[in-house]
Amino acid sequence: MTSRHYLDHASTSPLRPEALSAMDQWWAAGHGDPSRMHAEALSARHEIEQARQKVADCFGARSREVVFTSGATESIAAAVRGASYRGAHQVLSAVEHSAVRLSVERLEAGDHRATVVGVDSTGQVDPAEMAAAIGPDTAAVHCQWANHEVGTVQPVAEVVAACRERSPDVLIHVDAAAAAGRVPIGFGEVGADLMSISAHKLGGPPGSGALLVRRGVRLVPLLEGGDQERARRAGLENGAAIAGFAAACGSLRDGGLDQEAVRARSQTDKLRDLAQTIEGVVVYGHPTERLPHLVCLGIADVAPQAVLIALDRAGVAAHSGSSCASESLEPSPVLEAMGVDAHHSLRLSVGWSTADEDVGAAAQALEASLAELRELRT
Repeated sequence: MTSRHYLDHASTSPLRPEALSAMDQWWAAGHGDPSRMHAEALSARHEIEQARQKVADCFGARSREVVFTSGATESIAAAVRGASYRGAHQVLSAVEHSAVRLSVERLEAGDHRATVVGVDSTGQVDPAEMAAAIGPDTAAVHCQWANHEVGTVQPVAEVVAACRERSPDVLIHVDAAAAAGRVPIGFGEVGADLMSISAHKLGGPPGSGALLVRRGVRLVPLLEGGDQERARRAGLENGAAIAGFAAACGSLRDGGLDQEAVRARSQTDKLRDLAQTIEGVVVYGHPTERLPHLVCLGIADVAPQAVLIALDRAGVAAHSGSSCASESLEPSPVLEAMGVDAHHSLRLSVGWSTADEDVGAAAQALEASLAELRELRT
């Protein structure tokens, strides 16, 4: 049987042992509804609030600023919809995740408008252009912390400062799903109003995430029907997933994040170096301002589906940065916005469980697969 090498951590990262253990302990405890007053309920409430503090500490926020959600997609929807009651206009960069882009587009089907701000060839936004797009009825500005396809890190602090100078009242939402657990994130320090985070991207369980809401910001809730999460997100909390999310965050504290980032950058540097020795392969994204765990390659003369299948047969799990290799037949909006080939790309991403042998196997498989596919084509 071919040994497997998982290099798709940017899509989802395997569950960390610490997270699994925390979830097992939650289920074994027999907790009750944390909104009630009996002992089983109070025990659940206590553990959820402890978890909330761990998540807050991981991302430089106050405990009361953490709203637990089902993941970044819900958090983004809550930010977009919640802000829409403040004005009929929203601003976003051209490389935002489809969860942001499509949520804003859905508003445009009504009486709302949007301004999409372009990026340079590395995928970076210009803070001045983001701020200049703000008008008198702008409700929110959306700027990702880092890009999910090419790994480019945005100048988030500069974007926030420029937008604040332009309009102190506009809400600024940062999608940090791709960056959380990969680079240090300081919610309070960067000065944003809203931030979306997903647990499964950093080794927590699927179905859990958070929307960070700056103290003092009032947001119309996306989900109504109860007073959970201080009336900011109705519904019984998913206690086991929250416990796992917090445990994953805890594993990143006390130097864990820095150690993983150093190892990840070393591994992706090897992949980048190899890529540049293969004819017809280019590296996309910013050369230095990039996430440590992700490499996006352009392979102009081979269809991404063929590359992914060849790598999978060799035991390597990867992903194409182009949407045409996943849910849609459309080219990648991110790569289109950068002005590069939006139809042919490959994304390799490492994580907490990636060994150097996995990277070596992926590098060999990529070189061999491209050679074989090109030979078949000719």
